[in-house]
Amino acid sequence: MSRHDGAMLPPDPSGAAGDGPSRHLDLIAEMMAAFARSQDVEATLRLGLVRAVERLEAEAGSLFLLEPDGSLRCRASVGPVDVTGLRLAPGTGIVWRTVEANCPQRVGDTGRDPDFAPTIDDATGFITRSILCAPVAAGPERLGAIELFNKRGGHPFSDADLGLLQALTASAALAMINARLLASLAEQEMMQRDLELAAEIQRAMLPPLQGEDSPVHGVNLPARGVSGDFYEIVPLPDGRIAFAIGDVAGKGMKAALLMARTASLFRCLVKREDGPGRVLAAIESELHETRLAGTFVTMVAGLLDVDTGRVVLANAGHEPPVLYAKGRFVEIEGGMPPLGIDPRLFADGVPETVVDLDGGALYLFTDGLTEARGVVGGVMLGAAGVLGLLDAFTAMSAAERLQTVLHALGGAVTLRDDVTLMVVEDRTRPPSSAVQRLFPARPEVLAEIRATVAAALAGIGGGAEVVEACVLATDEACQNIIRHAYKGGEGDIVLHVSREDDSVVIRLMDFAPPVDPSKIVSRPLDDVRPGGLGTHLMRSVMDTVGFRPPPMGIGNLLEMVKRIESP
Repeated sequence: MSRHDGAMLPPDPSGAAGDGPSRHLDLIAEMMAAFARSQDVEATLRLGLVRAVERLEAEAGSLFLLEPDGSLRCRASVGPVDVTGLRLAPGTGIVWRTVEANCPQRVGDTGRDPDFAPTIDDATGFITRSILCAPVAAGPERLGAIELFNKRGGHPFSDADLGLLQALTASAALAMINARLLASLAEQEMMQRDLELAAEIQRAMLPPLQGEDSPVHGVNLPARGVSGDFYEIVPLPDGRIAFAIGDVAGKGMKAALLMARTASLFRCLVKREDGPGRVLAAIESELHETRLAGTFVTMVAGLLDVDTGRVVLANAGHEPPVLYAKGRFVEIEGGMPPLGIDPRLFADGVPETVVDLDGGALYLFTDGLTEARGVVGGVMLGAAGVLGLLDAFTAMSAAERLQTVLHALGGAVTLRDDVTLMVVEDRTRPPSSAVQRLFPARPEVLAEIRATVAAALAGIGGGAEVVEACVLATDEACQNIIRHAYKGGEGDIVLHVSREDDSVVIRLMDFAPPVDPSKIVSRPLDDVRPGGLGTHLMRSVMDTVGFRPPPMGIGNLLEMVKRIESP
């Protein structure tokens, strides 16, 4: 007899037509319903074992399930000997043969089966004469087996017995798979709730929104629920403002925890250490004692003297800050390696750089901003792209400028990393004569947009005729953006109003998919039907109307120009 001959016995005469699987349908249906209702699958499996032993008139039965360590453990036992808890090493006995082959076994005479192990019989005194065993499996996924011993009356187990046991183990396997999936789903939902709570706590740790009169502002946009980026704004008793931006290597909860620790250290140390260089060196010392293996932090710390517009900076491996002054950008180079790599590198502290804002603004950002990729083409923004975005919104207030950059990123790029952006402005500079505002693209905001245009033109010397024309053209253009660019959905409009020589220039930028200007044409006036006259109206009241390339190819930029008549 071969190794698997136990499953190949000739049909037993007792397995005649009247003894087919159909006579067991009531038990199969009962157990399937029990599995479907069960909140405790193992308890239902034990019940199924009891019912199988009773129905098939076996003397004993055992339920074995695979353990994480690779052994089979008896989880339930019926009969004169209780072997619950028994562990079988791989390859031991008929039950392991069933699991390994993923095939039912029917052994009519255990004395003739080379795989039968009499160890348990020897220890308990129970005599095993015949065995019926079926795998608890769902396709190739093996979960265990149910094993029955000795049919009462000395008869062998029949084909019908084997069919019933297979039906029970199949439904048991499905119940176990479903239970595991539900448990996994519950665990994932719990983890998601934990992440949402962690993200909420982390957001609460960031500085509150600064007032319009603050020269320092920051924003954070996590790529996932929790962020490894952070920024800090700490007013000091002497009137100076301490600030910092940092990026923890890695993602997820580990990075978030190190981010929280680093930010807390900065808030504490900046109040007692003299200068940002010493603050970073002190943070490095603290991180070295408790840091997580394989993590480090890039960080820039600074101090702004509000009265002079002068900034003292110290950089530990972070993206170079960028100064925008007198119409051009300049990177502030220099610095040390990231924090957390080797404290010996910081034995002499962190060098400091003094930057005169000179009426401009200093920008600090994490590499998540430069590494953001455009939806079209997948090209990284890079430093040039970031500066292009910032340059497009320089006439805005600092807080709104940062928010507008994030709005520009929202639908136009894919974020692979957290994004944090800060601006430090020189409040000694004269305010810009240009007006630049961000508005939601909604019909109910049109009145506020019209009022903003009228007020801006009054401030730069536009007469009543110019104001009326510009307000009318702007209103029509914004309606087109709302209806056609965003198609009535969510979006934003950037309004820019300025005077350039003897003309008023109005620019409207949206963040919708780019349009083809060649397809935007005026409809003939004699074509009497609703819609389509907006472009003709704008061009009739303005001197020039046309599209310009938007910054970094994001969205659409409409420019309208109206000459101011000389007095």
